[in-house]
Amino acid sequence: MKTQLTNYRRLIGVLIVSALALVLQFVLGLPQYAQITISILGSLIALLMFIDMVQTLRSGKFGVDLLAITAVIATIVVGEYWAAMIVLLMLTGGDALEDYAANKANSELKSLIENSPTAAHLVSGDTIQDIKIDVVKIGDRLLVKPGEIIPVDGTITEGCVTVDEASLTGESRPIDKQTGDNVMSGAVNGDASFYMIADKTADDSQYQNIIRLVKQAESQPAHFVRLADRYAVPFTLAAYVIAGVAWYLSGDPVRFAEVLVVASPCPLILAAPIALVSGMSRGSRNGIIVKSGTIIEKLAGAKTFAFDKTGTITKGHLTVDDVFGTNGYTPDQVLQLAAGAEQQSSHILARSLVAAIPDRIPTAQDVRETTAEGVSAIIDGQLVKVGKAAFVTPDPIKKIDKTTVYVSVDGTYAATSVLLTNCAPKLSV
Repeated sequence: MKTQLTNYRRLIGVLIVSALALVLQFVLGLPQYAQITISILGSLIALLMFIDMVQTLRSGKFGVDLLAITAVIATIVVGEYWAAMIVLLMLTGGDALEDYAANKANSELKSLIENSPTAAHLVSGDTIQDIKIDVVKIGDRLLVKPGEIIPVDGTITEGCVTVDEASLTGESRPIDKQTGDNVMSGAVNGDASFYMIADKTADDSQYQNIIRLVKQAESQPAHFVRLADRYAVPFTLAAYVIAGVAWYLSGDPVRFAEVLVVASPCPLILAAPIALVSGMSRGSRNGIIVKSGTIIEKLAGAKTFAFDKTGTITKGHLTVDDVFGTNGYTPDQVLQLAAGAEQQSSHILARSLVAAIPDRIPTAQDVRETTAEGVSAIIDGQLVKVGKAAFVTPDPIKKIDKTTVYVSVDGTYAATSVLLTNCAPKLSV
C-alpha cells in the first residue's frame, strides 16, 4: 500500500474496515476477529496519517490532528477498538469533506481560468496573425471577432459593437461601444467584429486581476483557522497532561484513552475551513468573488449592506417591465410583433422580449439584424423594426432613461418597451 493516500481513499478504507468488523462481531459472532481487524487496519491507517503529520510538522505547521491520531492508537491499545473506529471515521470523514469543499472551490477557479482569453488576433498591415495573449504589447492593433472574449484592456479604433460585461461588473444588460470607447478584457463581444488598440498587457488587464484576486482568496485562511492552529500546541499538551493525570489517579489506562477521545476536536477544527471554503465556492458559482475567508466571517456581524447603482441585488437577466403603445397599437400587439422579429436573434434583449410572450409569437420572414442597432422582419406583410430609436424611425421620439427597445411598423412608430433588470426586493442602504 502506498504511503500517500488521498483522504477519499482513507475514508473508503475506514468504511470498509468498519463494515467488515460489524459483520464479524454482530453477524458472525466473532468479536475477537473484529478487534483484530480494526486494530491492524486501523493502526495502519493511523500510521499513514501520522507520517503525513510528521511532514506537516517539518513544514513548520502544527495541528491538533496529532491528538486524534494519538487517541486512535490509545483506544486500540486498551481494547476500545470501536471508539478507535469512531475517531477514525470523524478524522478521515472530516478530511474528505474538507477536500471536497476545496476541490469545489478550485473547480470554480479552474473554470474562471479556463474562460480567460488565451489568444489574440494581431493586425499587422493587411495580415492577421494569431498570437498568444502573453506576447501582446501596449499599442498593438488587435481584431476581436464576434462572440470572442476581449483579450486585453484597450480602446476601440474601428467598429460599433455590443459587449457583455456581466462577468466583470455584474451588469446584466449589454453595453454599446463605439470608436474611442474603452473595453475590458474578459468581456464578451457581441455579433460584430471590431478593431482595438491594446492599452495594457495581459498581466495588467482587468480579467487577470480578478483571477489573481480569487487565487489570493484561496491561499489566505480566515483568522479563526489561524487562531485554532495557534493554540493547537498548548491544547494538545494540556490534553496529554490531563490524560496522564487521569491515568495516574485512577490506575486505569482506559482513562487515558477516554480523555484523548473526548479532547479530540475533529468537528470543531474541521468545521471552520469546510464552512469557509464552501461559502467561497457557493459565492463563486453565483458570480460573487470573495477576497478571503475572513470576509465571510465578518459578514456574520454585518447589519447594513450598501450596493452601488440601483441599491438592489439583481438576478442577472432582464424582464419586460412595461410597454407603451401608440398610433393605434395596443401594448399586446406591439409586444407580439417585437417578439416575432426578435425570436431568431441571440441578443440578450431579444431573449427578454421573446420570454415576455412565448406562446403568441407570430411567424417572421426576411429577418435582418443590424449589429448594435436592431432587427427588421416582415410579419403579416408589414415591415417591423425593433431596436434603437434612430433605427426604427427617423421621427423624433421621446426617450426614456432606462433600458428600452423601440418598435415601428411600416415606418410608423408603434411602441416603447421598457426592460428592467430582474431584481430582488430592495434592501436598506
